[in-house]
Amino acid sequence: MKDYQAPANLLEGRVILITGASGGIGGALAKTCAKLGATVVLHGKRVKALERLYDEIEAAGGPTPAILPLDLATASEQEYNYAVSVLERQLKRLDGIVHCAAHCGDLSPMSNETIDVWQTMMRVNVIAPFALTKACLPLLMNSPDASVIVTSESHASQPSAYWGAFAASRAALEHAALGWADEWSRHEHLRVNVLVPGPVQSPARRRTHPAESQIGMATIDSLLPAYLYLLGAEGKGVRGQKIHLAQAGLAS
Repeated sequence: MKDYQAPANLLEGRVILITGASGGIGGALAKTCAKLGATVVLHGKRVKALERLYDEIEAAGGPTPAILPLDLATASEQEYNYAVSVLERQLKRLDGIVHCAAHCGDLSPMSNETIDVWQTMMRVNVIAPFALTKACLPLLMNSPDASVIVTSESHASQPSAYWGAFAASRAALEHAALGWADEWSRHEHLRVNVLVPGPVQSPARRRTHPAESQIGMATIDSLLPAYLYLLGAEGKGVRGQKIHLAQAGLAS
């Protein structure tokens, strides 16, 4: 996947929803998907950041994107359903979801974490991807080739001190995603996979590892071929997989 060269029309005519599109992997992926022909639905809670990305995509000549402002920490099931109904009226279809949004918060011993911290972590990192995928499922079912990608994190498999709530939420998300995969196994046109980027040069990494040198780490751009492969028709045979990009040679 790391050497995948996406054709210029890879996502032409497709509609791809990307959560956490206002920065990091989500933002970079949104611009790349639009460049490859996708109409991108930009999710985030910071509207101004989404508007800047919207303008950037339009200025680059990509299909006109859509903006989906939604606070995953507080959204209700009715809000998810309404947001998707608006998306359906505007765009008529959905061919993929890439879950990049995540909440980490401040790292601390679990003895210092509160119930509110855990509730927010679970709402953003587990319940939101579940609720949004569920609300979008009728649209995905109508797509001839639909791909859902869940972005996870290495602490889901390797829990360690100070990552308690975040690691638990990422592990729960992975189990939910692979549960979807098993349930969807009879649908050849619908698939879900989990990507674990590993250490990557990003603002989030600088915040959680402030004293760490990022020299030699994977860049966000180096991760994108794996996402593109799984979103496009060539990735149709990959389903129900948890892929560690570090092990694939994309990160250290």
